[in-house]
Amino acid sequence: MIQLVLIIATIALAVYFFQNRKKANAKAWVKIGFVVLIVAAIWAILRPDDVTVLANWLGVDRGTDLMLYVLIIAFFFTTISTWTRFREQELRYARLARAVALQNAEAEDA
Repeated sequence: MIQLVLIIATIALAVYFFQNRKKANAKAWVKIGFVVLIVAAIWAILRPDDVTVLANWLGVDRGTDLMLYVLIIAFFFTTISTWTRFREQELRYARLARAVALQNAEAEDA
């Protein structure tokens, strides 16, 4: 039963992602990465013992530990990516504010 719920949730997430990405310009590697993630999630849900075998092959005792490690790395990547994007956006706003201030100053001088 839980496998069915998890697979439905994974498919719903994929549908939501691709419906909302039609309007935004997402890079191709992001879409490909997301599809790989969805396939890996469904594979891990349907065959959890395979994840343990993969974990053992990589030197980790349990599949759940391997998944936790991967999720931690993904969380760090997402956090750094988001922080970088917000920082770049703040710099763009600062440049825009300076340009508007200079333009207004020039208009007042004229």
